[in-house]
Amino acid sequence: MSDRWSLAPAAGALADAWAELRVHKLRVLLSLIGIAVAVGALTAVVALGELQRQVAAEQSDRFGGRIATIMVGAYREDGAPMNWDAMDARFDRVAERYDFSRTSRIVDGAVTVPVQLPEGVTSLPARLVDPDYAAIHRLALLEGRWFVEGDTELLAPPVVISEGLWDTIGRKPIAQHPTLTMTGDLAGTYQVVGVTPRDGPWDVAPRVDLLYDTYRERLEAIPSDISVMREIWVPVEIVGELGPVLAMDLRAGAEPGLTITVNRTDWGAQAGFADSALIFQLVTGAIAGIVLLLGALSLINIQLVAMRQRIREIGVRRSFGATSGRIFTSVFLENVVATTIAGAVGIVLVVLVMRSDWVIELMFPGIQDVPPFPFSAAVTGLVASVVVGAIAGLIPALVALRVKVIDAIRF
Repeated sequence: MSDRWSLAPAAGALADAWAELRVHKLRVLLSLIGIAVAVGALTAVVALGELQRQVAAEQSDRFGGRIATIMVGAYREDGAPMNWDAMDARFDRVAERYDFSRTSRIVDGAVTVPVQLPEGVTSLPARLVDPDYAAIHRLALLEGRWFVEGDTELLAPPVVISEGLWDTIGRKPIAQHPTLTMTGDLAGTYQVVGVTPRDGPWDVAPRVDLLYDTYRERLEAIPSDISVMREIWVPVEIVGELGPVLAMDLRAGAEPGLTITVNRTDWGAQAGFADSALIFQLVTGAIAGIVLLLGALSLINIQLVAMRQRIREIGVRRSFGATSGRIFTSVFLENVVATTIAGAVGIVLVVLVMRSDWVIELMFPGIQDVPPFPFSAAVTGLVASVVVGAIAGLIPALVALRVKVIDAIRF
């Protein structure tokens, strides 16, 4: 019973506030458009911060691998030739203990392949990889498919080419099974199964992606003067413990002069990445906060002007027994309810816009995993609208307390 009576004044104050809003619809509408826009801007900034973080993470994944990626390298300090087949065997023996789900050898920038192009045989840069490379680096194709297990057994070995090379050979659809012809030690016909997109307008150089094992089968051995790296994608929960143990296992029994390195390369190991994302969100949030503050000042000004016009109304309410507390609460909640509704409208509009595929593609082209609209953004916007309403309602409410019954006669 006591709970019901304790809630009655609050419910009555809210009812009074809502009634005032209905009476002054035009004034409220004009004064709250700015608040809705400002709250929407603040909400959009927080949401954009999350999307920007996702875009930056995906871009980092393409270069350093997903969280958590470990890179294993090897070289000889004594200048002796590097036996990469022996290094593969060493890694495979150690890897049996850990049951890695994703690993890939990588040779990037140190190998060229002779390709027959319309203008003649041309040496093109090649990247040697294993099928898991695409998963580790979040690689999305423009056309076709990536390598799969068993591709090395095909009569026409598959290759994936860059969009620049695809342009050179006439952009023949992958469904029509375009091929590349190579000469020299790699002589043969290769089936083009996929095309990697450009990283930007400047990325026009032709490139060939070739399976490491396909390249190895056509040579007596992997040249000792190139560097072969091995990437491993592991759960982030164990990467801190796994790295040192894996390094010890790989180095155990290594012949003199052989140095093996084990490093983490993903963006999760880079302290500056989180800092840059936080700085971006703080800067954009500060801008949205300034916009929200300007909207609040505008609302305060409008409410003070409106309060001068409502002196007769408040004086009459006083004459009928309305207490100071009831007048203060009514005027105060009138602003809070109005800004909360305006903020909710702004948040809904931002959610609808930010979830549009057209907007996402326009602002963040190439994003693969679009995160859901962040709940924190909606909460931030709603809290901001309530705070602005409280600030904008406090001053007019204090002014309303000074209105006396005699003021209703004067006005």
